[in-house]
Amino acid sequence: MAWKSKTRSLQVFDTELSADTVEWCPVSPSHSILVCGTYQGGEEDATPSRIGRLYLFEFRREGLMCPPLTELQRMDTAAILDLKCHVPVSDRAVLGMAAATGELQLYTLSHNQEGSHSLQSLCSLEVGAERLALSLDWSTGRMDRLATRDPITSDVRVVCSDSAGCISVLSLAEGALTALSQWKAHDFEAWISAFSYWDTQLVYSGDDCKLKGWDLRIGPSSPTFTSKHSMGVCSIHSNPHREHILATGYDEQILLWDGRNMRQPLSETPVGGGVWRLKWHPTHEHLLLAACMHNDFHILHCQQALGSAGACPLAASYILHSSLAYGADWSRLSLEDPAPCSPPTTEPKESAAESRGHLRIQYESPTASFDTSLEDDAGRYIPEGITAPQTTPTPGPALNPDEDTPSLSCLLASCSFYDHMLHVWRWDW
Repeated sequence: MAWKSKTRSLQVFDTELSADTVEWCPVSPSHSILVCGTYQGGEEDATPSRIGRLYLFEFRREGLMCPPLTELQRMDTAAILDLKCHVPVSDRAVLGMAAATGELQLYTLSHNQEGSHSLQSLCSLEVGAERLALSLDWSTGRMDRLATRDPITSDVRVVCSDSAGCISVLSLAEGALTALSQWKAHDFEAWISAFSYWDTQLVYSGDDCKLKGWDLRIGPSSPTFTSKHSMGVCSIHSNPHREHILATGYDEQILLWDGRNMRQPLSETPVGGGVWRLKWHPTHEHLLLAACMHNDFHILHCQQALGSAGACPLAASYILHSSLAYGADWSRLSLEDPAPCSPPTTEPKESAAESRGHLRIQYESPTASFDTSLEDDAGRYIPEGITAPQTTPTPGPALNPDEDTPSLSCLLASCSFYDHMLHVWRWDW
C-alpha cells in the first residue's frame, strides 16, 4: 500500500535579516522552543561587516484564532552560520552558535516562575582570528540520555569548522569551553564538521570537494579516509538511531554511508539544488530531512536504501519558500490531531501586510497535497482546527512507514535566505 503524505504551512515569520539556520530544542520539557539565526553581509567604510540576530520562539496552541508561534526574545549578534542544541547541563538546554567573528558562543535556556523562557549567555571561545566559524556539532547528538532525562555532566565536546579550513575540538566543563585540539584539515573553507554519535572519537569534515574522517585517538596528522567529490560537501549528519550510518550532502546528491567502509556509499539520491543541511528524524531512524538551497526542502525515506542499493524515495516536499533553502529541523513536540485540509488557493502570491508577526502567503499546488493558506481575504488568521473542503493527498512510493508507526504527524521549521523567511509547518503521513 502506498503512503499518503501531506504538508501544511502553519505560520510564516519575517526575520528581517537573511535567515540561514533553525533549531528546535530537543531537551524535555522544552520541545516547544525554537531558535532561528540570521546572517546579513555588507560593507562599512570598505570593510566587510556581518551582522546577525538570534530569535527565540515558543510554539503554543492557545486558541483557534491565534498564530501558534510566539516570539519570546531577539538578540542582535554577529552573523550566525550554524546553531545546534543537544546538551542538557544542570537540567538546562545549551545552545551552540557558530559566529562570523570566529567564535563559538554558548547560551543556556532558562525559564522563570511564570514559565517564560529566555536565552542567557554562558561562555564563548574564539577558534581563530580573521575567520568565520561555519558549523558545529555536539558529541551528545545520539540523545540517549535526553530520552531518560539524565543530565549530561561529563565528556561534553563540540567540534567546529571554520573558513580557514581548520577543525577545532573543544570541551565543555563547569560552564566554560576549553580547546582540546585544532588542525588544518582542508585547503578551502571547511563548510561542515560532525561527530560520529556512536564513537565520538571519530570526526568528519567537508570542504569544496572532499569528505574526510579523523580519529582523535591517533591525532590529526592524516585523515583516516578522504573521499573526493566534484563539488562541495556542505552537510554531514550521523544517524542517532543506527550505528555506522552517516548521511552527507554534496552538490545535488545525498549519500548514505556505512562508516566501516567509506570507499563506496550505500546509496546516492539526486535531489537537485545543492544540499546544505541534513537532519535525521529524532525518533524514526529512516526519515531524513534535507535543505536543498535552490530546490526547496525534502523528506527522504531511507529504509530500503539502508537495506540494499538504490536511491531514497521522497516521502514529502515543502516548496513554499521563494529563496535559498538553508535551515531546517524536526521538532520533538507531539501533534496529536490530524491536520485539516484548507480551501483551494490562488496563484503564488505574497502580501507584505503583517499581523502579529505572520504573513499571508498563498500557493496553488499542482498535486493538491499542500495546504498553505494562512489568512483569509480579510487578513484574519486561519487556524488548523477549521474544517474545509477535502483535497486528495498525493500517494507516494509503495513503502510503509516504520512498522510500529502506521501514521505520523511531525512539526518542522525551515528558513530561507534572501527573502528572510521562517516557516513553521507540519507533515502528516
